[in-house]
Amino acid sequence: MKRIRFLNKSLSPVRKQQNSALLVLCLFIMSTLCGCAIEPASSIDSRWISLFNGKNLDGWKVKITGYDLNDNYGNTFRVEDGILKVSYEKYDKFDGRFGHLFYDETFSHYILRVEYRFVGEQCPGGPGWAFRNSGIMAHGQSAESMKKDQDFPDSIEVQMLGGNGTDKRSTGNLCTPGTHVIMDSKLITQHCISSSSKTYHGDQWVTIELEVHGNSVIKHIIDGEVVLEYEKPQLDDGTLLSEGSISLQAESHPVEFRKVEILLLEE
Repeated sequence: MKRIRFLNKSLSPVRKQQNSALLVLCLFIMSTLCGCAIEPASSIDSRWISLFNGKNLDGWKVKITGYDLNDNYGNTFRVEDGILKVSYEKYDKFDGRFGHLFYDETFSHYILRVEYRFVGEQCPGGPGWAFRNSGIMAHGQSAESMKKDQDFPDSIEVQMLGGNGTDKRSTGNLCTPGTHVIMDSKLITQHCISSSSKTYHGDQWVTIELEVHGNSVIKHIIDGEVVLEYEKPQLDDGTLLSEGSISLQAESHPVEFRKVEILLLEE
């Protein structure tokens, strides 16, 4: 028993969840065979795994345009008071330093749930389109495979946008750096597609979910409502994407994340 506990401590949160799910399945089979009732050790809620520990960036890798892997220029990505922050306090100007924070595992079938909000003022020199703009990159290339001066990983982006206090501006949109998707049986090569979500003005927290089924259906969900759906994510050359990295963006406007968690789905 001591050896088993020791090995579990070395596993990532996601691997621990997979082991727990296997244990629940074994208990169910045992209860069926013996005709006795064994209470499951977990429920759907307890199967959600936090990818962000609320303390530091353990389990994550930083890649900022123009810098080597894990060179977190200006402490762009940081954790303060239990919040994962994208901050530009130490920047004089943005200067094209797009950033991505990669989780150190790849995923295929899952629901990712993120709670985010935009705060403060955009970094001087940031592009106009990046005002209150960030994103979640899924089915992406690895952090290690990105070129030093590459702005965005080849991936499927769930674009997060905040309102300016007046105009309509949907969130949970789709952008496709280096990729395409199929929507309504048609190949979509347009870079960004707007969702049907409402506009979120100010600094309010927004819950966004990404439901991914390998190289099949992908759904964008805002506050429990499906706002965009498509399928067959693929590289520009037509290669279908069944799995990949997950990363959070830094595009010149400060943004905060208080929850980043995943629920693994059966393939």
